[in-house]
Amino acid sequence: MGSSSVITPEDVLESLMNDGTIDSIRLKIINQLKANEELKNTTIKMAEQSKVLNTPGAEKQTKRELFDALRQELEAPVLEKASKSVWELILDNNGLGKEISETVERVFCRLSGREPPLFPLPTDEAQPGKETENEKGKGKGKGKGKEKEHENEKDGSNSRSRKRSLSEMHDEVGIDEVVKKYADPPPAKENC
Repeated sequence: MGSSSVITPEDVLESLMNDGTIDSIRLKIINQLKANEELKNTTIKMAEQSKVLNTPGAEKQTKRELFDALRQELEAPVLEKASKSVWELILDNNGLGKEISETVERVFCRLSGREPPLFPLPTDEAQPGKETENEKGKGKGKGKGKEKEHENEKDGSNSRSRKRSLSEMHDEVGIDEVVKKYADPPPAKENC
């Protein structure tokens, strides 16, 4: 692919899949989910409070029957919480989200023949000691960040770096199919 051809998101994704980057990122996400104590504790609490385990006669059921019933009761809510945690990781501008953005940009630049960075930081954002106006407003009361964001949407001055909410991304066409296709790890082989 030369610099004269148009590089599509699919081209970048294919390159990331072929060079193992997607698998590497997936592994990092899985490891961070496993280390997420809040998610573990929430899941344990949900299991302890489940109807399945607290139903009279549950102790007489086989492990397999209990497991199947627990899965049916808790799978959706546990996966929803895990999904939210994954999106938080992916959208984090300081951690994995930053790494993903930089990796995608680097691959796009390599494929298109351009020099990174495509979107250099403005000088005041590049200086770590300076606090931007947006950062100064953070933490001065709940809801003010949303209020400022809402004001920006009204007057059309959206920042290009504004994060989309999970609900905004789900509202976009096809997000569920993309997530299902690329976010789910391949089925694990059972060692029975």
